[in-house]
Amino acid sequence: MALFDFPLTELEVYRPERDEPDDFDAFWAETLSGTPEKPVFEPYDSGLSTVDVWDVTFPGFGGDPIRGWLIRPRNVDDPLPGVVTYIGYAGGRGLPHDWLVPSAAGYANLVMDNRGQGAMWVPGDTPDASAGPLDPQYPGFMTRGVRDPSTYYYRRLITDAVRAVDALRAAPGVDPSRIAVSGGSQGGGLALAAAGLSPHVKAALIDVPFLCHWRRAIDIATDGPYPELVSYCAIQRHDTAKVLHTLSYVDGVNFAARASATALFSVGLMDPVCPPSTVYAAYNHYAGPKRMNVWHYNGHEGGQTHQIADQLRFLASAMA
Repeated sequence: MALFDFPLTELEVYRPERDEPDDFDAFWAETLSGTPEKPVFEPYDSGLSTVDVWDVTFPGFGGDPIRGWLIRPRNVDDPLPGVVTYIGYAGGRGLPHDWLVPSAAGYANLVMDNRGQGAMWVPGDTPDASAGPLDPQYPGFMTRGVRDPSTYYYRRLITDAVRAVDALRAAPGVDPSRIAVSGGSQGGGLALAAAGLSPHVKAALIDVPFLCHWRRAIDIATDGPYPELVSYCAIQRHDTAKVLHTLSYVDGVNFAARASATALFSVGLMDPVCPPSTVYAAYNHYAGPKRMNVWHYNGHEGGQTHQIADQLRFLASAMA
């Protein structure tokens, strides 16, 4: 790996003009309108002795059932602050013992499954019901329905992310006034979107975020999901304008401009998957209180365990 993007001094001031459609707010208001059904929490025998686990089903986009885990420290009576965890590209919710850090730190943690994903590195259980339904599959999500904002896959997944916040607020033993969102890569992009769309997010952990500054990401990312769109546009040449228009409705830069939660970002300066300039584009447009952790010699792995340690310190302050 090597430094390939702008120098850090330029990244710190990189604030490109937002590519935002005129009906962006109306589009998302319509998408998120209505009152979803209540989530269902079924006790789950995880074999773990220090946490209680529930198998969660909550209504996502179009009322589609979205799966998740709720993991909460055992023998704690007071309502706890909550953290929604979003998962990276092509991953699913896995099993409860995969997600023990937030509960070990004293938080109620809702882990959201990715609709249609979970067939590459961690298994998932949620089909993309509004698209078929389609069971979990190997990647190809970047181009699913990309000719039209109303049919695009990430409209559905981002809606699920917002509804996950609502589900956690309704969970047993959770303080609904203290909710954080968290994720890395695609999960970081979903955390950013939820922070921009939900008024109930108090803190956001946005780690090496995906889904940001799409036009530049497609041009310079050499690894990961963005090249799926490059391959699509290379063949479907006549669709490029439609594709870019669709992506403007799900751009993290536009969600950042609407967010007010206190946020901790991170960036890897050698990241070929989510290039640093795309991360800084969102960060520099972020409207709420914010801080950036820079991992100079790291790629898409970012700060890994060191980032998690700082996130826990950050949350302890932000959620007090």
